[in-house]
Amino acid sequence: MHKENQGDTLDDGSPSGRRGFLRVAGGLFALAVSPVGRAADTQIIALRVWPSDDYTRITLEGAADLRFEHQLIANPDRLVVDLHGIEFDSVVRHLPSSISDADPYIRLIRAGRNRPGVVRLVVELKKPIDPQVFTLKPYAGYGHRLVLDLYPTEPVDPLLALIEKETPAEAAAGDAATPQRGEALPASQEAPREVRPDPVKRLITVALDAGHGGEDPGAVGRRGSYEKNVTLSIARRLKAKIDAQPGMRAVLTRDGDYFVPLHHRVSKARRARADLFVSIHADAFIRPDARGSSVFVLSERGASSAAARWLAKKENDADLVGGVNLSVHDGHLARTLLDLSQTAAINDSMKIGAAVLDEIGDVNTLHKNRVEQAGFAVLKAPDIPSILVETAFISNPEEESRLNDRGYQDQMADAILRGIRKHFDAHPLPSRSKLALAD
Repeated sequence: MHKENQGDTLDDGSPSGRRGFLRVAGGLFALAVSPVGRAADTQIIALRVWPSDDYTRITLEGAADLRFEHQLIANPDRLVVDLHGIEFDSVVRHLPSSISDADPYIRLIRAGRNRPGVVRLVVELKKPIDPQVFTLKPYAGYGHRLVLDLYPTEPVDPLLALIEKETPAEAAAGDAATPQRGEALPASQEAPREVRPDPVKRLITVALDAGHGGEDPGAVGRRGSYEKNVTLSIARRLKAKIDAQPGMRAVLTRDGDYFVPLHHRVSKARRARADLFVSIHADAFIRPDARGSSVFVLSERGASSAAARWLAKKENDADLVGGVNLSVHDGHLARTLLDLSQTAAINDSMKIGAAVLDEIGDVNTLHKNRVEQAGFAVLKAPDIPSILVETAFISNPEEESRLNDRGYQDQMADAILRGIRKHFDAHPLPSRSKLALAD
């Protein structure tokens, strides 16, 4: 809701004005204590900020429904949020150290009593944003949440990640050494034949999806390990290994601790023109003795087992845990029919999944010795072969310990890479036409 002529004044309605004011930037704050205002019926029990290059999320968690109004103000750019019926002290308690100097979008946050019964938050911005502000009902241990998603007015281009220099050799070689998307590698730049044959005809782009993140921790191990941290560490290691391969490049769907909705993960892979989508997870089950690694692909006709169906539902619930703005949710992927193009993608996914499963079987016990299928939302790109790798059971204390071991993470990343290479060495990708690149 937009209000006229209110600016971002932080008053408590008294003649002195501007009392009960809090300013937060880079973890530093100053508070001028104000007289006790009107009694509030709701407390803020947590305030969390998740910065990333893609967007920054601010989450306010309350003990009851959060009523609010918000407006964007320019020159300078600010997002103003009025919270109704909120205890001011409960906001103050959670604001310190919330904002990092490195946040790409937020300069600082100010808070104060705007008028009786209303607490005003002013988010001072570093650049223009396109905000999404919405509420979430209690779910998975969270209370009532008010979410402020600060998206840039110009979305980050995932293709930029593909031209960054990731290795010293690439940096020394300069731009000319990096093949453009869809071009064949010059023979002089291929790996020496006596070292390793490389039948790659063009650049292979792999989208690596570290499961969960931010508001959504994923599964939690008996020793307190978060799935979201394990998956990001493995994904980063795998990206470095892929980027070091001739004719290959990887892009991450998230490169930090922040929540990414499932359909955004798929959309980012498509915008990066990925040839393969690999979602990385660390499984959990109600029994601590469950163990082993698995590979899953999308199913055309339902899950291949009850366990696969249960796991798919749990992973698909990530949007409910992390929280998505349903008013702007793009239902395209949810409505996608399993047409011929997706059927072909699933067939390729099965082949790649089998190659990866064969390799990770040398690193860890396999939970199932075949590729399983279920209705994973994150695997629903209609035109990209997609696999989901469950690296181990984080709910198993022994495997939880391995998942936190750098050596095991490296071995798992190496195995996934070997499986990917094995497939593309046997099935080189055709050159992409200039027409296809332009669409």
